[in-house]
Amino acid sequence: MGKPYSMDLRERVVSAIEGGMSTRAAAARFSIGIATAGAWARLKRATGSVAPPKQGKPKGSVLDVHADFILGIIKEAPDTTLDEMVERLRAERAVTVVRTAVWKFLDRREQTHKKRRLTPASRSAPM
Repeated sequence: MGKPYSMDLRERVVSAIEGGMSTRAAAARFSIGIATAGAWARLKRATGSVAPPKQGKPKGSVLDVHADFILGIIKEAPDTTLDEMVERLRAERAVTVVRTAVWKFLDRREQTHKKRRLTPASRSAPM
């Protein structure tokens, strides 16, 4: 991910636009895109600042606040499947997530394990 433009440039572009210069002319003067200049001007009008938002994904998960609930379910029934966990979250906590989100949540806490499929009984085993 690239770095945002400097605050100095952002402020100079918005000042030019606020001073009566067209967005297209300000973009050409400062060698930036027309859409960028327009976005900065709208941002200034909406928030009063041209500061860029924080880049990157936020840390953590939607499920972090439900950690005690999820880990409690696993403690009660270690063989709970991811699909069952998703269903319980939806029914009991009104949280809608996909199976992958639950898996990643558990993986970060080293709580995952493979479930073995039921194997058919041996033909030579006594019944």
